Amino acid sequence: MQTYDLIVIGSGPAGQRAAIQGAKSGKRVAVIERREVVGGACINTGTIPSKTIREAVLHLSGYLYQNVYGINYRVKERITMADLAFRVQHVIKTEIDVTQAQLSRNNIDLLTGIACFVDPHTITVENVRGKVDYHGEIIIIATGTKPATSPRIHINDKNIINSDMILQMPEIPKTLIVVGGGVIGVEYTCIFATLGVRVILIEKRPRLLEFADSEMVEALSYHLRDHRVTMRLGEEVSTVEEAGEGNVVAYLESKKRISGDALLYAVGRQGNVDEMNLAAAGVEADSRGRIPVDAEYRTKQPHIFAVGDVIGFPSLASVSMEQGRIAAAAAFGKTIHSNPDLYPYGIYTIPEISFIGKTEEQLTDEDVPYEVGVAFYREIARGQIRGDTTGRLKLIFHRETKQILGVHIIGEGASELLHIGQAVMILGGTVEYFVDTVFNYPTLAECYKAAAFNGLNKLSKF
Repeated sequence: MQTYDLIVIGSGPAGQRAAIQGAKSGKRVAVIERREVVGGACINTGTIPSKTIREAVLHLSGYLYQNVYGINYRVKERITMADLAFRVQHVIKTEIDVTQAQLSRNNIDLLTGIACFVDPHTITVENVRGKVDYHGEIIIIATGTKPATSPRIHINDKNIINSDMILQMPEIPKTLIVVGGGVIGVEYTCIFATLGVRVILIEKRPRLLEFADSEMVEALSYHLRDHRVTMRLGEEVSTVEEAGEGNVVAYLESKKRISGDALLYAVGRQGNVDEMNLAAAGVEADSRGRIPVDAEYRTKQPHIFAVGDVIGFPSLASVSMEQGRIAAAAAFGKTIHSNPDLYPYGIYTIPEISFIGKTEEQLTDEDVPYEVGVAFYREIARGQIRGDTTGRLKLIFHRETKQILGVHIIGEGASELLHIGQAVMILGGTVEYFVDTVFNYPTLAECYKAAAFNGLNKLSKF
């Protein structure tokens, strides 16, 4: 039986970073991946494909320039699924090559097959060639998630699909029903609405993206309605059936009947733990396959860690990478300083939403005295040049100390622009930093200066 200092189960963002951190610590490391290719759901079916589809749609539809050249402007008149798939496959192949190269040059062994615990230190890897047992002194579970299922909705791989099957659709539907107003559901709603698809979004909660700032979500909701998206909030699907001629009908608990050419079921994800025999390792998962961990990502077994989407919220690739790095470092006695309270969030809707720190709702609940400064893209030269008149940036800061408490942005480039505010927050800067800093002109970064003046001007009136 081969023995490794560290065995990582899963080669997605969390597993990849955990393995590399272990290798950098001079340990013998192996990664177990059930697919024939590395990268996990992130590269193969989730983050990378969806963001690449989004980029392709923004380009081919001419969306970014319609404010300048008119709403009929398009780079390609008839966009097909093949157009989207072409770009996606190109990016996926490149990302797989990059990941394989990183594992290889760090002398990490890649074991292909399904991992199953025999005991807390022994894992069986099964593939078409048979079964082999491996011993791991430290084991990190980074198996990610898969789309959740519902007994009410039968996925048929054709016109009733989950988010992993988007590129399997034979053609772009004229009408799409999206069930689920979380990140995945809202992102795909935006993508298809930009293509001109009539989208009906069904969400049982009273608002979309409940963890995000309400003002940003309201702005996004307005934008969606402006693109003919119908939102059925506070509604729940009771059953779904296939109708004639490729149609789908969703029946709601409120007795509403919604018809479409296709239905995307995007209500949550389930941890990939079913085939791992966690009980043999002395590790438990909840009903959604999520594994409980402590602050260092240890499970109930001190030598077994779990990282990434399999441990639940926030289920962001960026955060999963950091969790993997922290877990591997902790396993071998190294300390990494990282503050989860200052992790950024990027939601690739159209337009993007990105934020860091507290929301106004959270600060109100905590009785923190704060003020807000807002800048609008339409008032910034770069916003006009880019044709983005919907974007805005909001700074939230403490009324007395002027400390930055939160940065919330909606608009194209939001996920990049946010990192300026993130750096200032991490280094303990105040809102006055933005007033005293010169930004390149014309740039969207000027929004920080405009928002800072806007917020401080409110204080000067008291």
